[in-house]
Amino acid sequence: MSNIFSNIIIAIFLIIIQGLFLNNVNFLEWLNPYIYLYFIIYFPLKSNRTLYITISFLYGLMIDFFSDMHAIHSAACLIIAYSRPYFLKLYFGMAYEHQVVKFNSLEIKQNIFYLFNIIFIHHLTLFCLEIFDLTKISLILSNTLSNSIFTFFSIYVLYEFLLNNNKRS
Repeated sequence: MSNIFSNIIIAIFLIIIQGLFLNNVNFLEWLNPYIYLYFIIYFPLKSNRTLYITISFLYGLMIDFFSDMHAIHSAACLIIAYSRPYFLKLYFGMAYEHQVVKFNSLEIKQNIFYLFNIIFIHHLTLFCLEIFDLTKISLILSNTLSNSIFTFFSIYVLYEFLLNNNKRS
């Protein structure tokens, strides 16, 4: 029960930080960290998949509410929530199949590939829907790559702070 409560607190905290602060801060005028993805990426594995996809969609909808983005974030969150099992299976293999993946005890290489791919898919979806013009594919790809790298480092620092602090306790 305390795990559920801590996940709810983390989700609310990330929505507030993203909505009130990070959406209004653009580093170098085009970089924006989307740390709210932390909740979707590291959501507990042993949960109901339908519930997880629904929560991810609603979570993205809350970010859209703060961002005034017309369901772009919710669509991107829905896509990564749906594709997450494929990435888990790709990077964690049999550990995922047997439901023994523990995010706080991952090898750094596995975590980096898993984290970056999920972030990249989210950002590619987000910027394709935001720009919605294939003649600007270079802008979509440059925004996707640069914001993915920036978000990756932001989430990885948050991951180290939250999960590895729990490991030491």
